[in-house]
Amino acid sequence: MFAIVGGSGLTKLAALQAPRRQVVRTPYGEPSAAPLVGTFAGREVVFLPRHGDGHALAPHEINYRANIDALRRLGVTEVFAVAAVGGIRADLRPEALVIPHQILDYTHGRVASFSTPGDVVHVDFTHPYTQSLRARLLDAARAVGETVADGGVYACTQGPRLETAAEVDRFERDGADVVGMTGMPEAVLAREAGLAYAAIAVVVNSAAGRGESAEKIEFARLGAVLDRGVGRAVRVLERAVQP
Repeated sequence: MFAIVGGSGLTKLAALQAPRRQVVRTPYGEPSAAPLVGTFAGREVVFLPRHGDGHALAPHEINYRANIDALRRLGVTEVFAVAAVGGIRADLRPEALVIPHQILDYTHGRVASFSTPGDVVHVDFTHPYTQSLRARLLDAARAVGETVADGGVYACTQGPRLETAAEVDRFERDGADVVGMTGMPEAVLAREAGLAYAAIAVVVNSAAGRGESAEKIEFARLGAVLDRGVGRAVRVLERAVQP
């Protein structure tokens, strides 16, 4: 079963038909919200808003372990994550869609493993995104006529504040193409849980010190850009989940 994890701009999946809430108890506490199970593009899927109902949770407040464990308990085997990001690479302008292939983790203090004392879990994380799901997203984008960037390095920061221009300079030197706040530990927890995982990143602004954000990021302008970008991402997902 597929799951869609919605980020900023995707707290509700309007195209989900006959949704029913599933209260899931996990050993790690409560997920961000009760997952919704319904029909999306002719297939049963699970939808979980990462930031909770009404976007109530900041990136560092999200219970990533509970979210992933809840999906696993519902029988999910494949996860499509949607995330809003800032564009570092010059060609990744607002409204661009990116299917990232690598991650740089700059977060701190987040619980990033299901491991417990005496039961340490080691997983290979060479390629953090599942290639078969990435290919599915790329094929879906081509099928619906949406242009996406094939590959990108996602720098995950702590948030909730946005980054300084100097930090973005550092990320660029490190090889990052986009910057967001929720890619980790979500991706590695999915790997530990045995779930295939891929992401579609929606560029909502140029990162600090870049493009139109060279002086200051104007939040008032981001809402409409996010809505349009997320709408395009949902079109891709509708095709990607089809048998």
